[in-house]
Amino acid sequence: MLEKIIDLDKQLLVYLNSLGSERFDGLWLIITKQVYWTPIFLLIFYFLQKKIGWKNFGYYVLFTAVMILICDQTVNLFKYSFERLRPCNDQEIKNIIRLVKTSSSFSFFSGHATNSMASTVFGFLILKRYYKHAYWLFLFPLIFAYSRIYLGLHFPTDVLTGYIFGAIAGLGCYKLYAKFVIKNS
Repeated sequence: MLEKIIDLDKQLLVYLNSLGSERFDGLWLIITKQVYWTPIFLLIFYFLQKKIGWKNFGYYVLFTAVMILICDQTVNLFKYSFERLRPCNDQEIKNIIRLVKTSSSFSFFSGHATNSMASTVFGFLILKRYYKHAYWLFLFPLIFAYSRIYLGLHFPTDVLTGYIFGAIAGLGCYKLYAKFVIKNS
């Protein structure tokens, strides 16, 4: 059963990765780097601070930092426990996919997907009461994590697992934030 899932995962990666073209490779290399998202992060921080105030915004930053730290360490624990090769290093498919970027670290599961989903879920749960269209925030993890498939760095299950773990982490962080910060505001 697991072998069938891995085979389907590889087939889906080959298909999704093959949708790319050299013309857009530069764009996806930009998309995959967090630093280029800074203007959007700052805009979201502005909207958050405007609605929840400086004190609660400070707590939001602290909770987010701890959440990202926990997510990163959990991802690293899984990567070095499973030691799944990245698509760009997988001998079975590396010669048939488009390799736009390579990495020597392991693949399962995606830290990009985990952190982007965790921070989005946490931010969304705070902002949804203030902004009707806060759901647009979910474009960030979708685009950001897809870049990892496009570049040949992660399998779809790496991204999906990262999304699931990130969503759980973001929800858990929000529940703690609501209990200790919102409740006392």
